[in-house]
Amino acid sequence: MPDLTQFALFFAAALVLAITPGPGIFYVAARTLAGGRAEGVASSVGTGLGGMVHVVAGSLGVSAIVLASAELFTALKLIGAAYLIWIGLRTLLSARRDASAGLKGPAPPIGPRRAFREGVLVEALNPKTAAFFLAFVPQFVTPTAGHVALQFVMLGFVSVALNTLADIVVAFAASRIRQGAAARPALIRRLREASGAAMVALGIGLVLAKRPAN
Repeated sequence: MPDLTQFALFFAAALVLAITPGPGIFYVAARTLAGGRAEGVASSVGTGLGGMVHVVAGSLGVSAIVLASAELFTALKLIGAAYLIWIGLRTLLSARRDASAGLKGPAPPIGPRRAFREGVLVEALNPKTAAFFLAFVPQFVTPTAGHVALQFVMLGFVSVALNTLADIVVAFAASRIRQGAAARPALIRRLREASGAAMVALGIGLVLAKRPAN
């Protein structure tokens, strides 16, 4: 394992990256604004598990194979993007359909279990996450200490845990915004529409993602 000084540097860098606004934070915020705190927290845990999929794949060399293949990278990102766009369109159209039907107040929740499953898939199908772990974690692995794959997994787990904690904080903050708008049905509808549009935008951003240069 890295010595304490190196691990402290890794922890500090991982913490800064965790609290820096990025696609994961925006996704969790959008899910929370659309479905409430329980769904936001479930999405956070789901994306965390999806991140661990990439950590384990990275330690086994699978991620490197995917990133080295233009075809595999493109296939994975298109599947992930399509899934994100589908979730966003579903949220957007649901908000407009409920408004047309004269329904007031928040939408019926999809439930934490479904939000969790979707979070896992959204993150696991994102090749940019694989690229991040392969670029970031090896800088802090100490080959001379042995057990390189185990070091990769342990450091990756710390990074994922920090990301998940940051996402949960965002879910609670977004939930407060949603609760404050509860008495204003029109604002709730706009928040749901904005959340759906944000997910679509994240999906389009993933479509435009380029494979990292070897």
